[in-house]
Amino acid sequence: MTISFTDRVAIVTGAGGGLGRAYALDLARRGAKVVVNDLGVSRDGTGRSDAADAVVDEIEEAGGTAMANGGSVTEPDAMEEMVARAKEAWGGVHVLINNAGVLRDKSFAKMSVEDFKFVVDVHLNGSAICTKAVWETMREQAYGRILMTASSTGLYGNFGQANYGAAKLGLAGLTKTLAIEGAKYDIKVNTIAPIAGTRMTEDLMPPEMFKALAPENAVPAAVYLVSEDAPTNQIIGAGGGFFHAAYVTLTEGVALPEDERTAEGVAAHWDEITDRAGELTPQSGGEQGAQAFKKLSGLGG
Repeated sequence: MTISFTDRVAIVTGAGGGLGRAYALDLARRGAKVVVNDLGVSRDGTGRSDAADAVVDEIEEAGGTAMANGGSVTEPDAMEEMVARAKEAWGGVHVLINNAGVLRDKSFAKMSVEDFKFVVDVHLNGSAICTKAVWETMREQAYGRILMTASSTGLYGNFGQANYGAAKLGLAGLTKTLAIEGAKYDIKVNTIAPIAGTRMTEDLMPPEMFKALAPENAVPAAVYLVSEDAPTNQIIGAGGGFFHAAYVTLTEGVALPEDERTAEGVAAHWDEITDRAGELTPQSGGEQGAQAFKKLSGLGG
């Protein structure tokens, strides 16, 4: 089976280089008309360049169709204008890959509030703003595929990236709610946690690892997750040809009787509370409450 994006319109943010560029090129090769969004800033969010135009040139030279957009993902008006231009030119927007990001790494002790807020604003709020800009269009056309970009830092933690990790795990949470709200409109929403050697990570990994983790090796997962037959509400890791799924799970847990509902009671039952045997993978937040009531009903009287 060949995955095609013929007659589909895709927006890829942060597509002037690295992962975003690789996504845009593959989508265009598969027939999509692509909006290449990029401010052309350095990885800390400063400066400007014509990176988006260069990627558009690559796509057009290969026979594809694309347009450049230099709007900031943190500005709602700019993102609404980007979507309006795409719809005017090509009739709709079917795919959004939220990939734009910045890094301002420091230990939390040394990190300024401004650096924390800036990184969260670009990654988390920026993705929400872009998604909001396409959401009504996707509802109206009863079709949409949206991909958020998380990371191992968000899922598992990493020293010196409190701001980045907070934003990235937030995106996984945003995915889960939007997947539920979009289901009746055939809007599928997923999260990718890529492992890639890009300008964001060039000085953070050894040269041989950087080469092995070329952005192109994460593309297959991203492109599948925005395809017509994509799943929804998934967190998928990808890098170097390695692909895996990540889950937010719920242990069986323990219902404590009233006379044991103390800090001491929790401590005494800690091993049972955290026992992962038979753990569940909820598909909505309500399942946590359902599990609690199930366990409490077992107490009797």
